[in-house]
Amino acid sequence: QVQLVESGGGLVQPGGSLRLSCAVSSSIFSINAMAWYRQAPGKQRERVAAITRGGTTNYADSVRGRFTISRDNAKNTVYLQMDSLKSEDTAVYYCNVGAVQTTTGHEYIYWGQGTQVTVSS
Repeated sequence: QVQLVESGGGLVQPGGSLRLSCAVSSSIFSINAMAWYRQAPGKQRERVAAITRGGTTNYADSVRGRFTISRDNAKNTVYLQMDSLKSEDTAVYYCNVGAVQTTTGHEYIYWGQGTQVTVSS
């Protein structure tokens, strides 16, 4: 009922940039907050950035000033612009959304499949 399709990962040199996208498709859900998480090998998954439906954003200290989260509500798509990338940004990045079923009002959490970001020279 809700599908998340991520794109934009890849290999980039330190100091470079990447833009991740996550498109959400659903006919019976309204999308609330959207976020990006990441998980590096041997580490716990951590939230990188989040954005409310109204556009309020929140960032992890480690990425503030380098990453920018945005969304297009008409397209149900969230973006993560990553600049000044560092080797420690290497991880699998996951899209996360809160979706409210319009008929019941219940909110459910959905995850994307993940996209690999590797920062290396």
